[in-house]
Amino acid sequence: MVAPGFQFDTSYTRLPSAFYHRLVPDPVTQPSLVLLNERLANQLGLSFEDLALQEQAALLAGNQMPPASTPLVMAYAGHQFGHFTLLGDGRAHLLGEHIAPDGSRFDLQFKGSGQTPFSRRGDGRAALEPMLREYLISEAMHELGIPTTRSLSVVQTGELVQRETPLKGAVLLRVAQSHLRVGTFQWAAAQGKPEWLQALVDYTIERHYPACLDHANPPLAMLEQCISRQMNLIVEWMRVGFIHGVMNTDNMTLSGETIDYGPCAFLDHYHPEKVFSYIDRGGRYAFGNQSRVAWWNLARLAETLLPLLDATPSKAIEKAEAILNTFEEQFQQRWLDMMRRKCGLVKPLPDDAELIQSLLTWMQETKADYTLTFASLTHPSMPWEGSGPSVRHVDWYERWQQRLREERSDPNKSFGLMQAHNPVIIPRNHQVERALKAASMDDLGLLENLLKALKAPYQLESKPKDLLQPPSETEAIRHTYCGT
Repeated sequence: MVAPGFQFDTSYTRLPSAFYHRLVPDPVTQPSLVLLNERLANQLGLSFEDLALQEQAALLAGNQMPPASTPLVMAYAGHQFGHFTLLGDGRAHLLGEHIAPDGSRFDLQFKGSGQTPFSRRGDGRAALEPMLREYLISEAMHELGIPTTRSLSVVQTGELVQRETPLKGAVLLRVAQSHLRVGTFQWAAAQGKPEWLQALVDYTIERHYPACLDHANPPLAMLEQCISRQMNLIVEWMRVGFIHGVMNTDNMTLSGETIDYGPCAFLDHYHPEKVFSYIDRGGRYAFGNQSRVAWWNLARLAETLLPLLDATPSKAIEKAEAILNTFEEQFQQRWLDMMRRKCGLVKPLPDDAELIQSLLTWMQETKADYTLTFASLTHPSMPWEGSGPSVRHVDWYERWQQRLREERSDPNKSFGLMQAHNPVIIPRNHQVERALKAASMDDLGLLENLLKALKAPYQLESKPKDLLQPPSETEAIRHTYCGT
């Protein structure tokens, strides 16, 4: 087999061996390639064109290991809906850390690649639709400019997986800056070995926060920088109306990337209490609650670091709390600045918060579409047929126009801000489900058209009109599922 250009240097194996188990993925019976992300492959310096399709499928399903790969499964823990559990990769294998041509380091991880010591009676496999969903949504998030893991490929396995009904099996190859999670630190802390925790902190700082090495207290500096990254990430989610759906501590990365596209969804009509995930019965991970959950998860990270923040426990707690206590004010300021940009407000003025909140209140009361409301401010020619009430027809619109005049700024600056921050297209839940159902029956046309339309999501030109519209009452998706 011709090597496609993998350059592995798996630094994770330099941690104590208790952080992982070396394990080769279980082979599948009849791999066949469904999707290959050629743009991402080019970025990674990988070329599969010299491989026959069968060879590509075998490699991207985990049936064949490329030279110098170091397949392993990671140990970690997690608070799942608030309950602490020792976990680990139950259906995933890290192929290795690949070094791209620009020197960037990326984890390559199979999902659905077979049983591991952490499978907890699970089959270690994945169904085709959830893997296609992760590919689609992660690529949409990347195009929207939001930090995210990405997907290199999806391969059908030729096998069935048993969920409520038998489903086609698949393996996805995920690309991430790393798979270090809050849950990784929780696992290390739970082992009661300070030297393991220190090794993990040192490794994380070297990989993601090298500037912290110059700080008098590197673990404290890392905590502060991690909190800042997570704040920015949640603000970005809120900007585009994204609901993660399962913000457990094992799904919060130290790199600041979005990870795990299980029961995620995008808002249609705006409501801060909106929940799609079928398993989130209490609304813990509702749209408007995501910043509070992020704070809670980060507090759990801070708890694991206390022994390294200061030798005196009370002082360690004081240092952690001093950072955590700034979260709410900082988040609200960053959220407000983001909403100003969505409204084209270049110069901050004291009444902006009230102006923005009054818009959100109107949107909630009228069930206005989140994406189209802001897109219509940016593009007055936006097609509105069937999309519900238009903000251009209410008093708020005149207040907003007056607010823009008060700035006395170049109108092009306002337009530029709005155009850069208000997408005209998102992966609508009903369109995603329709495309996935068709793909499960070997019709990739809808999925490929949707992927194409989601490129350049801030440009209105040449976008299919039907993909811009929210669902009708009968098309609306009310529940999304994890797919595990």
